[in-house]
Amino acid sequence: MKLLEAKTTPIEKFMYLTQLRATNVHLFYRLMAENVKELTPYIYTPTVGEACQKWHQIWTQPEGMYLSFSDRGHLHTIIQNWPHNVEITVVTDGSRILGLGDLGVNGMGIPVGKLALYTACAGIRPEATLPLCLDLGTNNKALLEDPLYMGSRREKVTAEEEKEFLDELMAALTERWPGIVIQYEDFKNPFPSLERYQHTYTMFNDDIQGTGAVILGGFINACRATRIPAAEQRAVFLGAGSAGVGVAKQLVEYFVKEGGLSEDEARRRFWLVDSRGLVTNDRGDTLAEHKVYFSRDDNEGKQYRSLEEVVEYVRPTILMGLSTIGGAFTPAILRRMAELNEHPVIFPLSNPSSKSECTFADAIAHTNGTCLFASGSPFPSQPHPTSGQLLTPGQGNNMYVFPGIGLGAILSKSVNVTQDMIYASATALSQSLTAQEHADGWLYPDIRRIREVSVVVTRGVIRAAQLGGVDREIALRGLSDADLDSYIQQRMYDPFKEGQLVETELRELTGSLNGYANGTTNGVNGSHL
Repeated sequence: MKLLEAKTTPIEKFMYLTQLRATNVHLFYRLMAENVKELTPYIYTPTVGEACQKWHQIWTQPEGMYLSFSDRGHLHTIIQNWPHNVEITVVTDGSRILGLGDLGVNGMGIPVGKLALYTACAGIRPEATLPLCLDLGTNNKALLEDPLYMGSRREKVTAEEEKEFLDELMAALTERWPGIVIQYEDFKNPFPSLERYQHTYTMFNDDIQGTGAVILGGFINACRATRIPAAEQRAVFLGAGSAGVGVAKQLVEYFVKEGGLSEDEARRRFWLVDSRGLVTNDRGDTLAEHKVYFSRDDNEGKQYRSLEEVVEYVRPTILMGLSTIGGAFTPAILRRMAELNEHPVIFPLSNPSSKSECTFADAIAHTNGTCLFASGSPFPSQPHPTSGQLLTPGQGNNMYVFPGIGLGAILSKSVNVTQDMIYASATALSQSLTAQEHADGWLYPDIRRIREVSVVVTRGVIRAAQLGGVDREIALRGLSDADLDSYIQQRMYDPFKEGQLVETELRELTGSLNGYANGTTNGVNGSHL
């Protein structure tokens, strides 16, 4: 840690940790286990955003696999060359990295970082993970003209070409590793692939489903704290892209299952705002297909163009940001939320921190410490404006759920990752807080307990797979929750025990060799007598 602390910038720390993982993987994960809260911001968000922007400049050694559009027709043969048995892969085409846009193959930092968290948080063995970046071209002109850029010098392929490539990829991956779990990440338009593959392969999309699940986990605890029934909740979302719609749909499901509302009643508790204002049926533009579900028809012909206007019109209890517009939750909006609610729910979820709709300090200052807050990126604790009590912000980091979703699918040998499994990860997360964490008003558990939390989430995912009949490891069905937790823990990679395992294997090997040598000597001696 002293060597790491000697590095002066986040990107230097990222590069140091990358080198450590490449040269001593068990030491890297021991360091992560003991300092997960401190190191995660350098392994993933927010630092991974800068790392992806500079990937072609800071690259030192290959990590994972790159597949180019020019490889089509040969993906099966290329994938056969990977030397390890893979249980899970994270795949991206780099076309929408965090809130930074199209970064082409520089997006490889996302699968690498994500899979490091699968190992650190849920104990999936590092050699059983495969970072996978698809080089399908880029429309980033600066990268295409940069001599250091490592990707193809071509514009992004068409949607139809991408579909054909992904069809070949999915078949090749599952032929090579029949039980593989495939997580999609940071595609510009993630909906077509999710809809096309989720019922055929063991796959999910973390941008849509993981983000929705982790926010739902914190949202459940926020709703319990406000004690406002589902029928009286009013949620305004700034951002109507894949992540925003994915989160909103998860919350609709919660209102239906736990709030007693019909799906239509639940859907109408949400107002989505995009770059043109409130999403309505009659504002004069052609809506993207994924926005139609939440489009309003009760605005009586009036259009609301700004977030301020929408807040005044809706008078929301919940304000969520997935817009990547830094500072969009202005002091005036935050103050208005505090006027409207005893405990306004404020969730600025955009990453990295520079794109967050507001900071924790802003939210506390302008709501006089009354808000229930969770963000996508980490922010430091702040004193309460009047009492001085130190307040800890919640962070709706997907690492609370996606490691458990992946491990649960692996251990249960699920044929699909169902929506019920995603929902179960959220409810399990909401139940994983300690009594003290609840008493302190936290919405999420202490990130330093992430491996404990991942066991709870994994168990919830496995139980949902069993209830849905998509599990193939049927021996787990008869285990009690306590026994299932033990089963999960026993199969989690522990970097602290790797040395012991090697020593045991060496003792067994040398013992066998000594026995063989003694037997041979005796045999030879005996033959000469």
